[in-house]
Amino acid sequence: MTDTVKKTDTPPALDDSAAPAPVTDPRLLVREQGFRGYVTEFKRKVRGGELGSIPVVLGLILIAVIFQSQDSSFLSPDNLSNIGIYIAGPGIMAVGVVFVLLLGEIDLSVGSVAGVGAAVWAVLSTVHGIDDGVAVLCAVAAGAAIGTVHGFFFAKVGVPAFVVTLAGFLGWSGLQIWLMGSEGTINTPRGSLVEQLTNFFFDDIAAAYGLALVAVLGYLASMLLDSRRRREASLPYRPLSEVALRTGLLALVAFTAAYQLNQARGLPLALVIFLAVLVIADFVSRRTSYGRQIFACGGSTEAARRAGINVERVRITVFMIAGTLAVVGGLFIASQSGGATKSLGAGNVLMNVIAAAVIGGTSLFGGRGKIWSALLGMLVIQSIMQGLNLLGMASEIQYMITGAVLLAAVVLDSVSRRTQKTAGRA
Repeated sequence: MTDTVKKTDTPPALDDSAAPAPVTDPRLLVREQGFRGYVTEFKRKVRGGELGSIPVVLGLILIAVIFQSQDSSFLSPDNLSNIGIYIAGPGIMAVGVVFVLLLGEIDLSVGSVAGVGAAVWAVLSTVHGIDDGVAVLCAVAAGAAIGTVHGFFFAKVGVPAFVVTLAGFLGWSGLQIWLMGSEGTINTPRGSLVEQLTNFFFDDIAAAYGLALVAVLGYLASMLLDSRRRREASLPYRPLSEVALRTGLLALVAFTAAYQLNQARGLPLALVIFLAVLVIADFVSRRTSYGRQIFACGGSTEAARRAGINVERVRITVFMIAGTLAVVGGLFIASQSGGATKSLGAGNVLMNVIAAAVIGGTSLFGGRGKIWSALLGMLVIQSIMQGLNLLGMASEIQYMITGAVLLAAVVLDSVSRRTQKTAGRA
């Protein structure tokens, strides 16, 4: 009798095609859903406390409506041109402050560093007769060196940035006064490079319209390139309808601004340089590995260090950038005020610069913000100042209103972070 082996059915081979499809976060499909997806995403962000630039834009519209109703010259071409010039110097300084705030730190020395830079330029150029361009380069180099010193004590020695820059605020103010010597003011030489910063205008109407066209085409090209790269990588990308809408809105703003500037004195050189600084700084912060390292250090220093980021190098270079841009902004202020003085950079300059970065949407807690917040914040502050000047309000009223706006921005940031934590997004 032979044993028989009972055959059993073998389990079928696993079919890879039958495997459950990976679950995709619906937030990644927003771009493929068109405008309906973006409306849903917008509602979700608002509920989660991610307001972005919405409060600032609404604030600018409200400011324009209020002051225009009180004085019809507020939105006149001349006044808008003045705003474009006045925001350049403090705005460039605010860009440097944005970098520092992204680290979750603060720089209290930017005003005095701006004063030192202006003093270095004035003394070398006017007193010692050194070529104006060389004097400007020396001043900018001095700002970079000062920022590097701040970063060294903060990153290498471990002194809190608040203390380092507070000491710098006092020390560099003294150096500024010492450099100026017995001269209370050194006037800007007529026709000099610094004098041209805020007094030169491209009076040909093609300049303003040309800049607007370049900005719109550049923005369109960047979005189309980004969409193509994402499509080739099988990632959600912006539909052409959204690209067209965003480009159209930018074109409306850009060409309206160009038209208004041409109705006044033309395109200001100061505004061109400020926008160039914004574009370059925005590219560095969002499109380079160095920019991502800044955000990483601001989000969590320990996590950044464990990820292999040289935290000390990032911190030192960020403060170097802040010092460099502080001097550049100081030269614009010297150009606007007619020369370097012992008090340049004092007063409300520091507070306005920090306020601009925060009001524009950069978080005081680090790791969140955009370079363009410097522009938005300065527009808010300068629009308020210009409006109050037109109404004949005293400077103390300007201080109080600016302080209230700054407090509102910080409160909004704090509430936003708390809301995001509650929603599990922070």
